Amino acid sequence: MFAYIIRRVLYAIPILIGVNLLTFALFFVVNSPDDMAVSQLGDKYVTPEAIDNWKRKHGYDKPLFLNPDAGGVETLTDTIFFNKSVKLFAFDFGRSESGRDITTDVTTRMGPSLAVALPTFLVGIGVNICVALMVVMFRATPLDRGAVLVFVALMSISYLFYIIGGQFLVAKTWKLVPISGFHPEGQVWKFLILPVLVGVVAGIGAGARWYRTLFLEEANQDYVRTARAKGCSELRILFRHILPNAMIPILTGVVVLIPALFMGSLLIESFFGIPGLGSYMLDAIRSQDFAIVRSMVFIGSILYIVGLILTDISYTWADPRVRLS
Repeated sequence: MFAYIIRRVLYAIPILIGVNLLTFALFFVVNSPDDMAVSQLGDKYVTPEAIDNWKRKHGYDKPLFLNPDAGGVETLTDTIFFNKSVKLFAFDFGRSESGRDITTDVTTRMGPSLAVALPTFLVGIGVNICVALMVVMFRATPLDRGAVLVFVALMSISYLFYIIGGQFLVAKTWKLVPISGFHPEGQVWKFLILPVLVGVVAGIGAGARWYRTLFLEEANQDYVRTARAKGCSELRILFRHILPNAMIPILTGVVVLIPALFMGSLLIESFFGIPGLGSYMLDAIRSQDFAIVRSMVFIGSILYIVGLILTDISYTWADPRVRLS
């Protein structure tokens, strides 16, 4: 297992290089250093001298990939790509275009993101699995068909509707919780109830429908018919046979969501005023802060690869056949 993990980590290096190159190329296809300077300085009264000074101060006065005037190794190292992107592999995120330390910002904002994403993640999985198991228990009945219609309807509704509807109904009309905001001290749960509730409700349609499909596929297997012929109750069949045998696809869909726990949700954090990594990323895109964008994309890539490795490791726990192979 240790050799397998090391091999997967080595495989991740070219993936990270490719993601880094693609992010760098796409950003500079859309924005030139001059555009970034104008965005940071402001459109009014920006002189060519001010733009040149800004680029020189932030290291954007050099060539993108190759610097033939430097000579030697500096042909590659004295470039924007090396100074801005290669250093990410040493987890040196540097400073944003506004001068803030990115590592400090990420560390500070990770807490609020996890405070919202972790309960949404855990409660959502539990609710979706329970709802799907209940529907499978009454499969091929009017309740099952009605549940599928409800799932499809919930999937068809925009995520923004859940956010705005939740804020209007729960916060504004019933006045049960604050409509937005976040305070790290005191009663934090008041600011988290509504975002978590919205995230769970918005995910029931797609999540429960997917789990229902997995459980129905297992319910038609021969071992289930054998267990039923032996007189096992439906509850025992669901929880002792169907659920454990459906863990492989469940783990595949669950563990790869780990990056979302750390990166946060753009819409949730923006509409509820939560100072997490999702709103941090969105603000960086709006202000064309390439330093933050490339750092967040790099962190997200690493977390996604870690999620895939954890998925493979969890297979050995869920399925003894994987341990024996």
